[in-house]
Amino acid sequence: MKMRQTKNPEKLKLAFYWAASCGGCEIAALDIDEKILDVVAVADILFWPVAIDTKYKDIEAMEDKSIDVCFFNGAIRTSENEHMAKLLRSKSKVLVAFGACAHTGGIPGLANVGSREEVFNVAYLDNPSTENPNKITPKTSIKVKEGELTLPEFYDTVKSLNQVVDVDYYLPGCPPSPELISEAIDTIVQNKLPPKGSVLAPSKSVCDECKFEKCEKKISEIKRIYEVKEVDPNKCLLEQGIVCMGPATRGGCDARCLNANMPCTGCGGPTPESSDQGAKMISALASILGVKDEEKMDEKEVEELIEKVRDPLGTFYKYALPTSLINRRVMK
Repeated sequence: MKMRQTKNPEKLKLAFYWAASCGGCEIAALDIDEKILDVVAVADILFWPVAIDTKYKDIEAMEDKSIDVCFFNGAIRTSENEHMAKLLRSKSKVLVAFGACAHTGGIPGLANVGSREEVFNVAYLDNPSTENPNKITPKTSIKVKEGELTLPEFYDTVKSLNQVVDVDYYLPGCPPSPELISEAIDTIVQNKLPPKGSVLAPSKSVCDECKFEKCEKKISEIKRIYEVKEVDPNKCLLEQGIVCMGPATRGGCDARCLNANMPCTGCGGPTPESSDQGAKMISALASILGVKDEEKMDEKEVEELIEKVRDPLGTFYKYALPTSLINRRVMK
């Protein structure tokens, strides 16, 4: 990628922020290697807590729209995440949901199967590795002799960035590939951004980028990758009975996982024509699962067939539960 300076000699103003995520997107931003020098040549980074010493008060003191582009990674799990999402939205001309967690909720979104109390119970109370005789759980504030200590509120529900603020663009992946990041930055520098709301990745599916040969699929059993002694390098993983999210997942990653003989897990989010990534994959899997005399199957046989898919929620909605039609478990 050759980045070009815009006609305006003034440098672009960029910001990066890390909300509820693992931090992989922060590392991915550096995976563009020497191209980071091109970025420095045309842009100043005003805010990047993980890399430079800037404070929230520095952002709060800025005029609105002082930041040209903000790359916001991570889901919204706490009141602090929400506050920063709203603050950076007001200070940024362009807000990019950077990575799967900001884009679709990501792996943190799987916590939507439980409540805050259930999460705290597992983490702090009913846990064999935790010694907590006084049953203390996090609180938003506590008085100590030095004054009052505070923590952000931990929400019941994990949300994607666009469920909290208006988002201009989406850069998918867990994390986004260096190629997608480079192309996105180049597009920004050259002022060639697509229409608002676009996903900055190809419209094709992961299957379109996959190296495996595909033919008419029909399988009689479902396996996890570790249950297959030797993967056939010339045959689609689905045709080998391995659940692969490729048909339901947007490409742009160059099928990296499949190049390593590992199935796609869906981090690119749904394909453009799909409103629910998990539902699309379930439908695709149902269409290739060979079952004889389906109409004659009794309830037990149906249950046995369903049980072949271990952890269906984590398989079909690993990265996109908060933005799916299901969204979360209903809490009473």
